Amino acid sequence: MRFISWNVNGLRACVKKGFEESFRALDADFFCLQETKLQAGQIDLSLPGYTDYWNYAEKKGYSGTAVFARTEPLEVTAGMGISEHDTEGRVLTLEYADFYLVTVYTPNSQDGLRRLDYRMAWEDAFREHLCSLARHKGVVVCGDMNVAHEEIDLKNPDTNHFNAGFSDQERAKMTELLAAGFTDTFRYLHPDAADAYSWWSYRANARERNVGWRIDYFLVSDALRGNIREAFICPEIVGSDHCPVGLDLQW
Repeated sequence: MRFISWNVNGLRACVKKGFEESFRALDADFFCLQETKLQAGQIDLSLPGYTDYWNYAEKKGYSGTAVFARTEPLEVTAGMGISEHDTEGRVLTLEYADFYLVTVYTPNSQDGLRRLDYRMAWEDAFREHLCSLARHKGVVVCGDMNVAHEEIDLKNPDTNHFNAGFSDQERAKMTELLAAGFTDTFRYLHPDAADAYSWWSYRANARERNVGWRIDYFLVSDALRGNIREAFICPEIVGSDHCPVGLDLQW
């Protein structure tokens, strides 16, 4: 069973850059998107064999998540049921008989960490959301989590310790989430893989020079750790400043 996650940085723009061809080539059972940046009815996208589920931000052209699934879920839930966190379309949960699938677009702490306090509160709420699901069955969670967890996860750690995405506070929240019973699937299988990134700035030819960050993840609750077969990154696929990441599970 193949899962793919991709921050498309605007789905309408990504469609013009080969999204459908990449979608078909990746041949996933579940294809999760973040930063769709659209509202209902703003795109005409036909992907035979899949049903689409969406969580739109209230603000137009902002944030948003989606899942394209070959299998119909038992239930779909947009958000976490917390009004202060549910206006930006950042969390979408699909329930299946054997697991929950959650896709997430974690808030960016922004320049100068000016949104860090909100980010910390959001992290606590999201961790509780995942833990509450994991009490019932296995959880697969994926998306742009806006943090490079360890120094190996970005090209220039020494100059980024006080920047959004690599602050001590954000990294500590990821550590706390993993300690609560979740596994970073890529690091689990590839503990020493360096220069493996999923996002590159559009500035200074960063992608061509592979000056990047690994901020897109697949985590699984520890109950599913034995189901992991492969976790991978697809830097060759363009169309966004992020590339797709993937996970293969065997049941």
